This record gives sequence, structure tokens and C-alpha cells, in this order.
Amino acid sequence: MKQRALWSALLVAGLASAGCGSAARTESPPAGASQQEQRKLVVWDWKSGEPAAADYVAQAKADFARRHPGVTVEFVAQPYDQYYTLLGTAIQSSSGPDVMLFNGGGQIRDRAGALLPLDAYVTEDKDRLAGWEAFGKDGKTYAAPVTLQGHPIYYNKALYEKAGLDPATPPKTWDELTGDCAAVKKATGAACFALGNKEGFAIQFFMSGLGSGILSPQEYDDWIAGKRDWNSPHVRRIFELWKETGDKGLNNDGGNSTAMFNDVFRLFETGKAAHIIGLMSDVGHWKDFGEFLPPDKIGVMRAPVVTDGATPSLPYDGGIGYAVAKWTKDPKLAADLVRSLTSSGALTAFYSKAGAIVSDTTIDVSQAGPAVAAIVPEIKSGKPALHVALSSKTLDLMGRLSQQLLSGSTTVDKVVQQLAASDRAG
Repeated sequence: MKQRALWSALLVAGLASAGCGSAARTESPPAGASQQEQRKLVVWDWKSGEPAAADYVAQAKADFARRHPGVTVEFVAQPYDQYYTLLGTAIQSSSGPDVMLFNGGGQIRDRAGALLPLDAYVTEDKDRLAGWEAFGKDGKTYAAPVTLQGHPIYYNKALYEKAGLDPATPPKTWDELTGDCAAVKKATGAACFALGNKEGFAIQFFMSGLGSGILSPQEYDDWIAGKRDWNSPHVRRIFELWKETGDKGLNNDGGNSTAMFNDVFRLFETGKAAHIIGLMSDVGHWKDFGEFLPPDKIGVMRAPVVTDGATPSLPYDGGIGYAVAKWTKDPKLAADLVRSLTSSGALTAFYSKAGAIVSDTTIDVSQAGPAVAAIVPEIKSGKPALHVALSSKTLDLMGRLSQQLLSGSTTVDKVVQQLAASDRAG
């Protein structure tokens, strides 16, 4: 929490210039003659092929090349929907990339046995970067955070205005939200929520985006700490509301056949839905929406209160981060590449071009616009996202069950029972 508070304070105050260079680091000694021979590090990720990430990759490669001129770095951008399957094959054979990108939470923790602990290499970066908790297991750090990821609830202020609602005062309770949605639907025909659950990811956004308004503060903290009570009526309420949004027509049509990346975000941007539980970075977020919506029409609201006594908070963790494979031939060299991928110069480029809320606490985002101005103050009191605490196997199961709930082919009771069993097994 100390890092969260520090990051918020630095962002709000804008203590550093957005154009600042890399943080001070201990330079690697010049390589000897034998090391000057051409060497190569291979990086797997799903970001480097995106145009918005081009400057980020270029800055990271340049930073690394200055210190290791004899080393070639090859980025291999994999399709995200196949990424962890391909990575699993590489892990089983103990061969493949030297450096790899991970989502924070279960995806990296479940594979920590194949990764090199980075604590000895990233000591100087610990205070500058936030979000480390999502990439750790059993007291060891396995990746350096590139972004912070969270799940704000965005709303379309233009639709609120057309419905005669005050866009400056978004709903604070679930009943107020559904009432406002009815008004928007009548005036504009827009759905309440943009939902894309083809991949089964939307339930994760739903759980974390709305969970702080449903669970009590103690239940929330216990959940993150691993003391999850799946028999709690409040936990059950998360899945009841998920089902209700479908049953009561609050979502766009065809939620189970709409892709999260990137079809559902287009529904929100083009005014087909009034709200979306989106991301902080670096897709499905404020900068993406700005392609269609003027910045002053993109609102950010807290989770509506469903349970008396609930305390809404922004759910966020370390978003994505680079790790080093155990099988790499030169661990220090690969770790140095990770440090270049999280250098201030590279992360400044990622923020500037992609709109990513990066992990670097020294980068000034004060000119980013109203949506970021609404998000930043919430980070100080933010808490880890609920779904990040679950294993990847439980998340995969939850995705499948969420589709069944929307289609009416299972019940809330069965869903909770199966998820509880999976969580205990994990």
C-alpha cells in the first residue's frame, strides 16, 4: 500500500518531467573479447507487434544496445489467445524465449517454477516501479512490472445528457444505476453495459469492477489474502448480478459471441452502450475511447454500492511484466534486458503513445485528460483486483461457467460450488 500511495502522490503532483531519461542504474562492465561475439536474446510477448507499442520497444532496445552492443534482441509477438498455450509448450521442453511477458496474478504464479527470481537484479528499480505484488510468489519476484492494470467503470456522458441525466453525478448505488440505464435506453436505445464474453474474460472484469461495491471491506481483504468464503451470500451476489444483467437485458445482444478484444470496446465508443468495465491500460481504456468520444465525454465512476457497508475502491494490480526463463544461458544479460524494458525512457514512450498507465512512479501524467484525472486519485485507496487472486485454472473455469450462466444452461449454485472446489484444489 505504501507504493500505491507514493505512486498516486507523484502522479498528482507531477514531480517529474514526462521526458525524463532512465533511472540511475549500475552499468554492466564492458564485455570481454569472447563476449563480443554475436549473441541473441529472444523475447516473447503479445505487445511488440502493435503499432502503439513501437516506440516503447524501440526505446527499450536502444537502452539495452547502449550497454550491450554485441547482443541482438529479437521480439516475437504471439497471438494473445494462444499465448499461454504456446508458452506452456516451451516450458515443458525447457526451451524457447529468454524473456517473456506475463499478466500479473495467476498466469505468472502458476508458472513461477519455470522462471528466474529477479530480486538480485532489480533492487535499484524497486522504489521507482509500482505493482510488484502481482508478479511475486512465496516472497520472490518473478517479473518487473511494465504497466498498472485496473478496471474502472467508464460511462458515456453524452448518452447521460441525451437521457436528461446529470453526467457530473453518476449513480452511486445499483438501484440508481439500473434506473439511469432505463432512462438512457428509453432516450437513446443504448444498452446499460457493453459486454464481450466470447473468450470468457468479461466475468473477470465484472467481478473486479463491481466487487468492492458488493463484498464487505473485511470480505474483500480476506479474499485477497486467500481466505475466500465461497458460501458468503455476497460472493454469491456477484454471480447473481452477472446473471441478472443478461436476464434483464442490461447488456448488449450477443454478449457470449462478442469478443472482448476489441469488438466490445467499439460498442461503447460508438454509443451502443452507456457503460463499460474497461481497463486502465493499454487497450480498452481512456485513450482508446478518445478515438470516438471527446475526452470530456468519457466519465469514470466508482462501483455502485450493492451491499450496505461496502466501500467502493479502484481495483488494480501490476498489469503486465517481463520475466526471465530459467533456461536462459545468461541470466544477468536477460535480466538487464528486463531492466531496459522497464526503464523510464521506454515506459515514457509507452505512456505517451499507447496511453498506458505505466508502473514508473516518476512519469508525469497530469496532462492526460479528465478520465485519467478521475482515476489517479482513486489509486491511493485502491485495492488488488479480486480476480487476480485466483489461479489461472479457476479463472478459465469461471470463464466457461460465466458463458453458461448467460445462456441459462447452469445455475448460480452450481457455479459457486464448482469455483469453490477449483479454488480449494489450487
